[in-house]
Amino acid sequence: MNRRQFLQTTGTAALALSAFPHYAAEFADAKKRVGLIGTGWYGKCDLLRLIQIAPVEVVSLCDVDKKMLSEAADIVASRQLSKKKPRTYSDYRAMLKEKDLDLVLIATPDHWHALPMIEACKAGMDIYCQKPIGVDVVECQAMLAAARKYKRVVQIGTQRRSTPHLIDARDKVIKEGLLGRIAYAEICCYYHMRSRDTIETAPDTAPPDYLDYEAWTGPAPMRPYNKIVHPRGWRAFMEYGNGIVGDMCVHMLDMVRWMLDLGWPTTISSTGGVFMDKAARANISDTQAATFGFGDLPVVWTHRSWGEAPDAKYPWAAFIYGDKGTLKASVNSFEFIPRGKKEATVSGEALFEYEKYPEDKTEKDLERHVASAIRGHMKDLLANITTRGKPVADVEQGAISSATCIMANISAQLGRSLKWDAEKWQVVGDKEANKLLHRPYRAPWVHPEPGKV
Repeated sequence: MNRRQFLQTTGTAALALSAFPHYAAEFADAKKRVGLIGTGWYGKCDLLRLIQIAPVEVVSLCDVDKKMLSEAADIVASRQLSKKKPRTYSDYRAMLKEKDLDLVLIATPDHWHALPMIEACKAGMDIYCQKPIGVDVVECQAMLAAARKYKRVVQIGTQRRSTPHLIDARDKVIKEGLLGRIAYAEICCYYHMRSRDTIETAPDTAPPDYLDYEAWTGPAPMRPYNKIVHPRGWRAFMEYGNGIVGDMCVHMLDMVRWMLDLGWPTTISSTGGVFMDKAARANISDTQAATFGFGDLPVVWTHRSWGEAPDAKYPWAAFIYGDKGTLKASVNSFEFIPRGKKEATVSGEALFEYEKYPEDKTEKDLERHVASAIRGHMKDLLANITTRGKPVADVEQGAISSATCIMANISAQLGRSLKWDAEKWQVVGDKEANKLLHRPYRAPWVHPEPGKV
């Protein structure tokens, strides 16, 4: 073989190798048939990470936004191995009725998590569901009951548990005992993420013709449409979620619970409200604090969607305090600082995998620092589907973290602390609080009940 032939041959081989997907070796034969309900921002982020690590076939997509659905179908066809365009549906019930899926991803707005998830369990499918699992406590309980009754493997999108540098923080700092005795943890979010649109900048209008707003609203109260709501802005309204506590606290609380091996809190108390931005249409709190009591370990949450973060490097983070030092941890990095020292002795940064997954560099709206965590979460899910085990963010863990955050809002609404009985899924001695564990559903949708799933 002469030099030119050698270069041509090796060049062709290198090109073929670079075009071959970097499937995790253990999932090379995991040819699951997959469907996605909710094709917006994080639905695509989750699905496209799954496509990166296993030769799944995405056969079905569902959304009530025709434009979003069509765009997602084109993107999936361009990214999946078969290059086939998935079937599209506007009603999740029609999609699930086919019963030809192994795995369903659910990435709808929060108020639309419970019903599709429970129907997917009944249809015999395993599930990846975005956090928080439910919009009220009884939804969370019913979703857990459905997963267990139908023996489904369910991973919740609290992917801090699969974040490489945070696994290092847990293993190298907490498990090694570097913090000493841990007696306090702070969790926080100081992002300016609450919508500031007013009635003047976001008046009520007719919904766009490509959006079925009736179906989008579903079991939630019917509000007049305005441009804040869709896409992604629905988080500004309590009718569809649980504010910044439900959206951001759930991640950091879940991370601390996982790192410190905590179960349910026994007490939850919270105060907050709209203290600064009173002109905005958003009805979620712009300022809120909550204390979750885990025996002699309080975990204290603060969010403020105005002003500055106390630690500019950690605006959305956890600070775990021991008698020997402090652990700072966020989605971007972690640092362990021994007591009496100013510099970290153990640290880590988010993992970027651009050499393996170059599409991470250019994918629209991808949180690049989180991509490796989502892939890890998907790998953990697939491994447990094979063994029929419980994934790292099993539905029960999602239920605990989600319901705990929901109860913080109930505490703030009632103006008093709540004592929680985890066995009974009830607030002790507080009938008014227990009524708020279950949100009314808009007809004809029927709220799921744990004993009837």
